[in-house]
Amino acid sequence: MTLLLQRIKSFVSKHKIKCTLGLIALIAYCFCLPSPLFDKPYSTVINSNDGTLMGAQIAADGQWRFPIHNQVPEKFKMCLIQFEDAYFEYHWGINPISISKAIYTNFKAKRVIRGGSTLTQQTIRLARDGKKRSYFEKLIEAVQATRLEFKYSKDAIINLYAAHAPFGGNVVGLDAAAWRYFGTTADQLSWAESATLAVLPNAPRLIYPGKNQEILFNKRNTLLKKLFSQNIIDQQTYELAILEPLPGKPHPLPQLAPHLLTKVAQSKPQQRITTTVDYNIQAQAQNIVKSYYELYSQSEIYNIAVIVVDVKTRNIVSYIGNSPTTAEHQKDVDIITAPRSTGSILKPFLYAAMLDDATLLPHALVPDIPTIISGYKPQNHQLNYDGAVPAHQALSRSLNIPFVLMLQDYGIYRFYDQLQKLELSAINKHPNHYGLSLILGGAESSLWDLCKAYASWSGTLNYYQESNGKYRSKEVHSLNWELGQESDFGKSSFTKTTLGAGAIWQTMQALKEVNRPDEDQGWKHFDSSLQIAWKTGTSYGGRDAWAIGMDKNHVVGVWIGNATGEGRPSLSGVRNAAPIMFDMFNLLPNPPAWFETPLNDLEYAQVCSQSGYLAKEYCPTSEQLIPKRAKKTGLCPYHELLHLDEAENFQVNLSCESSENIYTKPWFVLPPTMAYYYSKQQSTYRPLPSFREDCMGAIKRPPVFIYPKHLAKIYLAKSFQSTIQPFVAKAATSSKKGLLHWYLDSEFIGTTSHFHELSIEASKGTHLLTIVDAEGNESTISFEVDR
Repeated sequence: MTLLLQRIKSFVSKHKIKCTLGLIALIAYCFCLPSPLFDKPYSTVINSNDGTLMGAQIAADGQWRFPIHNQVPEKFKMCLIQFEDAYFEYHWGINPISISKAIYTNFKAKRVIRGGSTLTQQTIRLARDGKKRSYFEKLIEAVQATRLEFKYSKDAIINLYAAHAPFGGNVVGLDAAAWRYFGTTADQLSWAESATLAVLPNAPRLIYPGKNQEILFNKRNTLLKKLFSQNIIDQQTYELAILEPLPGKPHPLPQLAPHLLTKVAQSKPQQRITTTVDYNIQAQAQNIVKSYYELYSQSEIYNIAVIVVDVKTRNIVSYIGNSPTTAEHQKDVDIITAPRSTGSILKPFLYAAMLDDATLLPHALVPDIPTIISGYKPQNHQLNYDGAVPAHQALSRSLNIPFVLMLQDYGIYRFYDQLQKLELSAINKHPNHYGLSLILGGAESSLWDLCKAYASWSGTLNYYQESNGKYRSKEVHSLNWELGQESDFGKSSFTKTTLGAGAIWQTMQALKEVNRPDEDQGWKHFDSSLQIAWKTGTSYGGRDAWAIGMDKNHVVGVWIGNATGEGRPSLSGVRNAAPIMFDMFNLLPNPPAWFETPLNDLEYAQVCSQSGYLAKEYCPTSEQLIPKRAKKTGLCPYHELLHLDEAENFQVNLSCESSENIYTKPWFVLPPTMAYYYSKQQSTYRPLPSFREDCMGAIKRPPVFIYPKHLAKIYLAKSFQSTIQPFVAKAATSSKKGLLHWYLDSEFIGTTSHFHELSIEASKGTHLLTIVDAEGNESTISFEVDR
């Protein structure tokens, strides 16, 4: 060993210059390949979860060039080698025999009729695109080809060539060519199709589908004959292959999820991404959206967005960012991520928050009466009032006034904090900016964020049952569109992160009772019917219609409207968005049974069967499940213990009746305004009996104004004849005689009985309005009239 080292040292010292030059040449050879080898822009490509192509964006240089595929199909590989380089598996980048034959043939013919380049050299030539052809260039190609052979495997070199070879027009690469010319993937090509594509890069400007078909046909069949002679294909395959026609007009590439493609291209450009989208569901969903678009566009409603989310993984199953409309109607806008007015879609979040915070019970009566709060006057969609309505029905019927009053009671700041926990990113202004209108569409959110929030509810209920009462710290998890991305839902504990499972489950129960579209009204009568918790919303002016539904496995969100913000009076969440949502659920695999009851977060309690509050000792009761924390809610405020005469017509006391003739009975008593409207809806409601006239010390209950309220400002409208129209004042009284006398600025203007509504003409300015009942009890308010 020592002697060998000495001899090497001696050789180096004698040939120092040669060794230095040799070392430089070796280093140059090692680094002669550019990095990256191909500096070309690629198309962004998305596949469905089973690998089927759903769409691609053309590369920045205007070429359809797909990213390099991991493996070239065997048929195309065999065709390419037999046509371009039969000795590809045996040489080290150059083939001296082929080069010699090419030089001899071309010299003899006095023109270039044969090439001697190997596939490896052709790969280098593609990488050095634009270099002028010369013998020196050929030398560089030969050197780099040998280096390429040392760096890459034979299969990798084939992959590089197949991904960058020109196939005519603006089609580059095998994958793009397979789709453009045959409408399929490269691995689905027949022998004839593979042979056609194998011969195209040899002269892509001379021959390609639609040009010089006879030359292309002969080249293809010559290659097929060679494959047969080499025993690569059998005789039957050969005979059938040569009968196949050549491709005609190029096929358009699939555009099954164009808005998702744009979304992917923004975050992962020039890549081939396998998404979580189910191809079959996506294709059928597109057909559904198209059919509804054709229907709704007749009413000048042009934009529809749909998203389907897998609850367990938060993977996107279907993504339709917009309907197949026109550029004039903003077809390229991705509505799924666009903030839009929420309408009533936030109501379940408030309902659940109040249940969880023990400020509400599911069946508790909430007021539904004319309401003006600091000049804000909410209205129900049907412009009517129930007086009092169980909270769960207020949600299932999406009544506006009860929820405005509930938000006032719960607090805007507290509710805003809940929405922040649900990561509704577009609701980012100060709570005072929204005010009470927050619950009726005063804020904006996106279909993406709302479905993420609702999916967290389904996920919470599922995990709570699976883990025997535990929650996950990151249940509000981002939605995912890339297959293979594992979702981290955080740590598991008995501490809730947003809301308790009991409150969520009871909200789901209320949402399951939402009235379905007309064609689905009889759903309860079918054993196989879908059990879905769902909510709709319609923003002010008919600008946005929402429908979001949930079961154990999926969340489906639908938005309908005009991307321009132009409203339509006919637009409605129930009428327009809900039918699409139910059609989408019908595409999904049959769901399992309904959410299991989270008994660990619920308890039974005695609840007043009339008011829905925790029962007093003299309330009629029923046993109901309520959230465990809800036992700190108040007792029933609407039952009073009355002392009545024998006929139960009057209240009495010892001043007018002997004790043995006084009957004690609990009585359901609503405040006058609530009672006024409640009695119209509930024929069984019995008004509070008045005291008998001969009784002393009777409790005086003054009449109350329903409309207008104290300090209200009234704007009087004009008729078609430009005359000022009066307004209708409303009041309620518990007086047994049922009479009310009305005074405007101390001037008597009329008397009403039973239903107390009076048309009043008032001049511009401030006025006093007084009502007096038959017992002399009175109420007075001040209001302002503007014209």
